[in-house]
Amino acid sequence: MDFSIKACNWNSVAQTEMLRAQSSCIVIGIFEGSPLLGVAQQIDQAMKGSIGRLVKAGEINGKCGKAWMLHETVGVSAARVLVVGLGQRENFNAKIFAQAVRAAARVLLASPVFVPQVKTLLWTLVQECSSEVDVVKGVRLSICLTREIVYQFTQLKSQAETSQPRPQKIIITVNAADEKSAKASAKQGVALASGMDFARDLANLPGNICTPTYLAQTAKELAHEFALKAEVLGQKQLETLKMGAFLSVAKGSTEPPKLIVLHYQGAAAKTKPIVLVGKGITFDAGGISLKPGEGMDEMKYDMCGAAAALGTLRAVAEMGLKLNLIVVIPSCENMPAGNAYKPGDIVTSMSGQTIEVLNTDAEGRLILCDALTYVERFKPALVIDIATLTGACVIALGHHHSGLYAKEDALANELLAAAATSVDPIWRMPLDDEYQEQLKSNFADMANIGGRPAGSVTAACFLARFTQAYSWAHLDIAGTAWKSGASKGATGRPVPLLTQFLIERATR
Repeated sequence: MDFSIKACNWNSVAQTEMLRAQSSCIVIGIFEGSPLLGVAQQIDQAMKGSIGRLVKAGEINGKCGKAWMLHETVGVSAARVLVVGLGQRENFNAKIFAQAVRAAARVLLASPVFVPQVKTLLWTLVQECSSEVDVVKGVRLSICLTREIVYQFTQLKSQAETSQPRPQKIIITVNAADEKSAKASAKQGVALASGMDFARDLANLPGNICTPTYLAQTAKELAHEFALKAEVLGQKQLETLKMGAFLSVAKGSTEPPKLIVLHYQGAAAKTKPIVLVGKGITFDAGGISLKPGEGMDEMKYDMCGAAAALGTLRAVAEMGLKLNLIVVIPSCENMPAGNAYKPGDIVTSMSGQTIEVLNTDAEGRLILCDALTYVERFKPALVIDIATLTGACVIALGHHHSGLYAKEDALANELLAAAATSVDPIWRMPLDDEYQEQLKSNFADMANIGGRPAGSVTAACFLARFTQAYSWAHLDIAGTAWKSGASKGATGRPVPLLTQFLIERATR
């Protein structure tokens, strides 16, 4: 799908007619309870007031997230006009804009009754909403969310499924003064969408294909494509580093563990890097603390943190952001076997701290803690780890917000702001020292679980013990990284959040 930016003065009859002629469907937005303004008013006038009459009759009401396809378009050369509800103007924001974009995209790109004649869309929503939502954000969201709607994972099907025809070109109209910034934003939007697709493709692969070795090879290919520095550490190197916590998890699998390290240098070598650490458990059976069989197939998604880190790196590299970024991925399987680690075992982490294993299904924190110690060597500006870490986070926040843990208010606020801009919501959770009491062990420096109360919090508190050397935040994406049921599949989150955060950092 091709996206282009066109400056359009809708009061210019010649320019308006040219753009109308180039499109087979015009997408416009209207606010609930407000008179038609801007682009919508111009299109309504060209159509002899037919849109206004439908609004007056109550057939179109502008409610947020609703869309109406008009097939009678006398007065305009486009065969169709799609009217999208924007809700009440006084409540309009980036989140509501995203809902409008998704509503339009579902009708135009995912509907089984889509009209095949529509091949080129004239997308005016950004221009319509530019006074409420910044054009740069609007263009990026429009591209990212439409690409999100059309995404399909069909790589492993023996026969291609017959799909409905879709538009091949989307022309996004903006005001002339916004054209330059909109074109730059469009490039970022395409890069972000490609990063999300990359993350979703990796996460949707089954565990028999996407092994730690496969993940490492994919990372090397990504490094080759964007001229990045890549390093993959294997079993012997991990043993030399004394990563006892990480290696204990990997013991029960025949698949060898990998520590994947990628370097992107977009700033001066002396500039401190930002480090992303992604949990890369390519299949999690729970180990000796075996998970229930129902739904276990979804444990291929336990590497979504790794996929998100790689997808973010891909987006950053394609954008050419002026910062230094390092991605570190500890990757292995967590399987039951005769030599697997057991409840009651005590393992020694790379930091030298000892850990009593009370539950082998709390393995993500064991591989992450060694990776978080490893990244000290980079003297990072900050570190963010991303992990499908706890079911407790799903119980606390459901499937809408990812959990955010941070030691510093400034970093937490930066991430919260990026989440709002990217419409990739997070919710800050507590990290108080009092929760550390639950991790006490009679036999080791700490236990790997703190019991049922505040399970997501105590998991973050565990990780915090290994991050004293730098600024750190933790994202628990267990509830947001994938969907179950009929729409089962990876979401690509939190690639939008992380990419927006890095865009803001790069433009400081």
